Amino acid sequence: MLKPLSRTVFSAGLVLSLVPAAVLADPTTVTEVPAVEGELILDGVPDEDFWAKAAQIELVYETQPAENAKAAVRTTAYLADNGREILLAFRAEDPDPSKIRAFLRDRDSLWQDDFVGFSIDTFNDQRRAFEFFANPLGAQGDLILDGASGEEDSSWDGLWDSAGQINSSGYTVEIRIPYSTLRFQKSAGPQIWGVDVLRFYPRDNRYRLSNNKLVRSNNCYLCGLSKLRGFSAATPGRDLEITPTLTARYGQQRQPGQSWQGDGGDAEFGVDVKWGLGPNSTLNATLNPDFSQVESDQAQLDLNTTFALFFPEKRPFFLEGADYFNTPNNVLYTRTVADPDAGLRLTGRNQEHTYGVFAAQDASTQILIPGVFGSQFRFLDQGSTAAAGRYRYDFDGQASIGAVSTLRSGDDYQNFLGGLDGRWQSGSHTLVGQWLSTRTENPADMGLPDRQDGDALFASYDFSNRNWNFNAAHISFDEGFRADLGFIGQVGYDKSVVGGGRTWHGADGAAINRARLNGDWDITHDESGRVLEREIEAYFSVNGPRQSYFELGGLSRDRLWNNQLFPEKWLSFYSEITPRSGLSLGGFVRKGDQIDYANTRLADVVNFEPWINMNIGKGVDARISHSHQKISRDGGDLVTAGLTDLRLSWQLNLRQRLRLSAIWQDIRRDLALYDQPEHFDTRTRDLGLQFLYSYKINPRTALFAGYSDGRFANDQVSGLFNSDRTIFMKLGYAWQPE
Repeated sequence: MLKPLSRTVFSAGLVLSLVPAAVLADPTTVTEVPAVEGELILDGVPDEDFWAKAAQIELVYETQPAENAKAAVRTTAYLADNGREILLAFRAEDPDPSKIRAFLRDRDSLWQDDFVGFSIDTFNDQRRAFEFFANPLGAQGDLILDGASGEEDSSWDGLWDSAGQINSSGYTVEIRIPYSTLRFQKSAGPQIWGVDVLRFYPRDNRYRLSNNKLVRSNNCYLCGLSKLRGFSAATPGRDLEITPTLTARYGQQRQPGQSWQGDGGDAEFGVDVKWGLGPNSTLNATLNPDFSQVESDQAQLDLNTTFALFFPEKRPFFLEGADYFNTPNNVLYTRTVADPDAGLRLTGRNQEHTYGVFAAQDASTQILIPGVFGSQFRFLDQGSTAAAGRYRYDFDGQASIGAVSTLRSGDDYQNFLGGLDGRWQSGSHTLVGQWLSTRTENPADMGLPDRQDGDALFASYDFSNRNWNFNAAHISFDEGFRADLGFIGQVGYDKSVVGGGRTWHGADGAAINRARLNGDWDITHDESGRVLEREIEAYFSVNGPRQSYFELGGLSRDRLWNNQLFPEKWLSFYSEITPRSGLSLGGFVRKGDQIDYANTRLADVVNFEPWINMNIGKGVDARISHSHQKISRDGGDLVTAGLTDLRLSWQLNLRQRLRLSAIWQDIRRDLALYDQPEHFDTRTRDLGLQFLYSYKINPRTALFAGYSDGRFANDQVSGLFNSDRTIFMKLGYAWQPE
């Protein structure tokens, strides 16, 4: 099923997510990167003598929104090699420097600013690229780009340095990337690396400037990067990093009418080790880690759904190298590993081979129990071993085959998953397939069959060129299928989907630079052949001035619930716009008929979700989102709910940040409209607060300290009652031997 595009795509701003195209570069174009001597004084001003000897690359093309037009502003990049690091500098000219968009940012938060950097394919095999970017104040963003899927992963954090300064003619940036941060083949002579040098220039539109042309009719980005030659003395080094950590926490809880209870302070030492076993493999190990996340999840309303909510992983040990384990289905969801005592991960690439192995000993066991009509998380009162392995073989950049396996095992419980997958891409055509099989042995007290077995099949075909796209897929999951280390919430069904769309590109300089119409039809059956869902939907969207995006959509479907087919219909509208530097806002609204799952009725549902992101000065960032939902039927409002999520940050400088998070939820119900009112309160309110201070020298040498508490009210507790409070501190130091 198609999903309405949401603000996560546009606000996150990952560099290639809006560029389904291939670089067009002359393969004979090779830039020689000279070896230089001298020490870089990292101040954002490229005035050292060796910059005069550096290779110069001009960013002459505007590749978005225009297609390979002449860049409206001049940008010159400088590249050099001092034997230990890549040295990179930019002179970004601007006709009106007062319009430069640059704020003090936390890492990977600069995507709405002006910024410069590059994508670099150090193996020159079109399979993976490192991406490094910095804004005019030196704030950093880095990503890993997977050449096969085109997906970018911002969870990777390399150790590198940057600085920038705004001046009367634009801005300048300096970047220093140690070779130990990269992966590449060690060579006795010059190396050839692929490169795309980039500048993002957000004004009325978000302009993408490059040294390479970009064609919209081809989907392979890394296939034709221009080349760099040099780096003869580059060596990956020992690439050993040892990070001891100290975590301290003191928490208290209480119930209404009772005094505060706590187990006293808790302090734990741990250690993380990262060891590069050569240029192709990395071993990560952790002992007694603190796997709690520092910052709270984005809030979600859970009012009228039968499936468990998905929350993204935020813990660094699991995030690094996560792309090595990607498959067409989400068979590895590491947030189910809730409280590990130790963990081990090996990831690597060697020519056509990509592999990853992961294992952890978990003190608790959290699993997702899927079903035909819903899913829920369950906890087993026992520890378990969690393990996963992934292997992929790539053929000449256009095809790959892979295998995956996961294991969750406890005292009287075990879940095993194994599978094969493949991918083929040629020009505008992409085929993807996966077969999975699982075997589960359940504890006697779970209320499930002693043993469950099941298979799953996934097959899809996609066609996409400059103006047209088409997709067809078939998905099948047996009712006994369980991926206990993954996030697959629905089983016992098969689904077929066919869809397509048309894209129109505006002329260079036009107010509307892109419009798109897309839709699909799908049908889902259970294992007995009953129709679970029959659906048709369509969306029309435009990209316009002020980096605006508008999307109108509609859906009509029949959905089975409690042996009845209900006709659901709704219309939706999404919009976002950046009216000026440091301010973006938007919202989503949906209205229509939807099943009231608690009472097996058809109800009128309204969703309204406005949001605003605002910068105040250079360092203060405010992000406010609100979700309002109302479900009405039989002349009354069954439930009315509001959820407000406020994140207020003050970036004191590039290393220090203060952050306040407040999440407020208020739910009101008319119990006269419920078949089983005894399961609900007339009104519930919840307030979660968190105050956090962070000092980061680099992603792994950092101090976090903060306070959080939770408050609630319901029919039995009239005022907001403070039920838990915690103070916490985490200190990590990344040590790298010479």
